[in-house]
Formats: sequence, C-alpha cells, structure tokens
Amino acid sequence: MEGFVTIRNQKVIAKPQTSPSHPQDDQDEEAFEPLTAQEAQALRKQNPPISPWHVLAVQSLVGAVVAVIAWWVTGKANTGWSAAYGALGVIVPGAVFARGLTSRLTSVNAGAAMLGFFFWEAVKIALTVAMLVAAPKVVENLSWPALLVGLVITMKAVWVTLLMRSKGQSKS
Repeated sequence: MEGFVTIRNQKVIAKPQTSPSHPQDDQDEEAFEPLTAQEAQALRKQNPPISPWHVLAVQSLVGAVVAVIAWWVTGKANTGWSAAYGALGVIVPGAVFARGLTSRLTSVNAGAAMLGFFFWEAVKIALTVAMLVAAPKVVENLSWPALLVGLVITMKAVWVTLLMRSKGQSKS
C-alpha cells in the first residue's frame, strides 16, 4: 500500500511532498510529516528503551550458566573458571560502559552524549583487551577455548534480551 509505513503494527501515513522545480522528484521521493507530541509519546510508550543494567543482568546469568556447563561437561574446574573469566571479559567492561553513559555529564547535551559514547566505548574496549591479556595470570591452567566460548556466548546474550522484549510486546 503506497503511502503507508508500518512500524510494529502501527500505520503512519506518509504524505508526498511536491517539488515545482523537479516534477520527477515527486515520484522518487516521499517526505514524511513529523509525528505530533501525542503520537511520539504513544510510540515511546509502545517501544520503551531497554536498560543497560537489564542487559548486563541477562549477560551475567548467561555467563554463569555457560561456566557451570563448561565445568560439568569437562569435569575440570579450570575450564569452568576460564569460561567464567571470558564472561567477565564482557560483563565488567559493559558495566563500566553503562555506568559512564548513564552519568549526568554525558547527558548534558547531544555533543556531550556523543563524545561520552565514544570515550566510554574506547574505555570498554581497552578494559576488555587488558582483561584478556591478564587472563593467563588470573586463571590457573587457563583454557583459551573455554574463555572464548564464555566471552562470545555472553556477548551474544544481548539477543536473548531483545527476543524477550519482543515476545513481551507481542503479547500486549
């Protein structure tokens, strides 16, 4: 249906804008009318943001489960600790990142938010690399495959959070 855009089961009418100087632009481009304050509020209510702390909680749970499974499958404690350390390589830098982004300083204005995002992302990456470099000294008899499995599965747990959110919204 031309003239409609569907955003999560909600139709928004697109009004084409005419251009007197270039008639062919009328067919190629469509301009959208901005949402009213009430429409924007309803859209925000329908799609609330996900808390970074909620994502970290899910990642922590997934990381703990991966560590226990690694320990249980191999029967070796060092494998479980390696997987747990891999999970911590995602969770600890993520917590530092979330704390930095939710501080008052990064919410002053859009420019501060952008710079804060890049700064805290750089801190997160540096902390992750530092934790991986320190891993052989921190975990006795480190199992790199287990560490990487813990790291990757914990990192991908964000998708579990998004799936839980989408399932919760489809029921309402």
